[in-house]
Formats: sequence, structure tokens, C-alpha cells
Amino acid sequence: MSNPSEVPQPQQPGAQPPASNVPPAGSEPSQGYQPPPPGYQAPAQAYPPSGQAQPSQGQPYGQPGQSGGFHFEMPTDGPKNFNDVMPSGGFSGMFSVTGLPTELKVSYWIWLIGGLLGVLGGVLGLFGSLVLFTVAPGIAVLVLVLVLVALALGVAQIILAMKMKEGKEWARLALTVVAAISLVLAVINGSMLDQGGSWFGFVISLAATVLMWLPNSQAWFAAAKGRV
Repeated sequence: MSNPSEVPQPQQPGAQPPASNVPPAGSEPSQGYQPPPPGYQAPAQAYPPSGQAQPSQGQPYGQPGQSGGFHFEMPTDGPKNFNDVMPSGGFSGMFSVTGLPTELKVSYWIWLIGGLLGVLGGVLGLFGSLVLFTVAPGIAVLVLVLVLVALALGVAQIILAMKMKEGKEWARLALTVVAAISLVLAVINGSMLDQGGSWFGFVISLAATVLMWLPNSQAWFAAAKGRV
């Protein structure tokens, strides 16, 4: 006669035996083992897809954390030769802004129009400085230097704006430096030549620079880097 303590207790309705009680195939069932009822299925365990790490505690799976805010990294796509500096396909696509987010479209037009006006003003300034040599040679030399710098900045601004439109981060950084140079020129022109127009040009350049570093613009540059 069997011991009453060895008699298996009746199973409660709706209870499911743990999966750990199932003996491995080919082995003898242990004493007191109750086979699972017909149609029983062990509960499936949720595992992340193959090749993906399990999410950390407090972070939902499939939604990686985002740092947000401003994030600066030195560009790694710098030009290696002169051909890398020039716009791809020449200047034929100067007025095309297809695929750019709104922030970069506005920034691009500011840089492009400002560069074209700078080139035009530089050409006119060259003639003016030559006339000034007959009246005040000392001042004319300073004006000529500033005109040449403004002319070079205008040309560089056009080229850099087109490279920025191609998703080149080094061009965006270079345009930021151009904005800083325009500040220096505004200070010099305002203090020595009493010209207020340079300050207006700097404010416009500052607005274009801010637009290039907004989160939506940074996301576009990151996506453009992934496509290269």
C-alpha cells in the first residue's frame, strides 16, 4: 500500500504544470510526476530578434534612446584634392534645392544670394578703390584689401553653399567660419570706415549659420553621410 503523502494531489482547475516538470526524452518519469493535460502548451518566452541586444531596464524595446539637443562632431569628410572642393557637376545646379529640409533651403538661399551680392560688390569696390587712390592713397590701400577679402569670401561662400547642399559637413563648418570672419569685417568696417551695412550682413550670416545647426538639419546631414 502506498504512503498517503506519496499520492499526488488533485490538480486545481485551470492550473498548468510548470515546464520544468517535463522530463527529458528517453528518461524515466520521477515519482509524483503528473503529465500535462491534453492540449497544454508551455508559455512562450519573449526574446529579442536574433542579432539585437535585449533592451535595458526602463527603456522600451525597439526604441533606442536619443540624446537630443545640439551635438557637434568634427567632420570626417574633408576634401582630399581640388576636385573635392568644387561642386559636383559644376555650377549648373546652383538654383536647385531638391531634397533639402526647409531649414537648409532657407540657409542655402541666404548663403548663395549673399555670395552673389558679395562678388558683385567686390567687383564694384575694385573700381572704387582705384579711383580712391587718386585722392587718399593710404585709405585706398585699406579699402582695396577689404574689397579683395570680401570678393574672395563671396566666391568661397557660393562654392561652400553648394557643397553644403551636397551634404558635406566640412562645408557647413567652413560656412560657420565665414560667418565668424564676417563679424570681424563688420567690426573693422564699423570702427574705421563707419559702415553699418557690414553688421546687417553679419546678422544675415548668423541666421543662416543657426539654421544649418538646427536638429532637423543635423538629422539630414547624418542621413546624407549614411548614403555616401
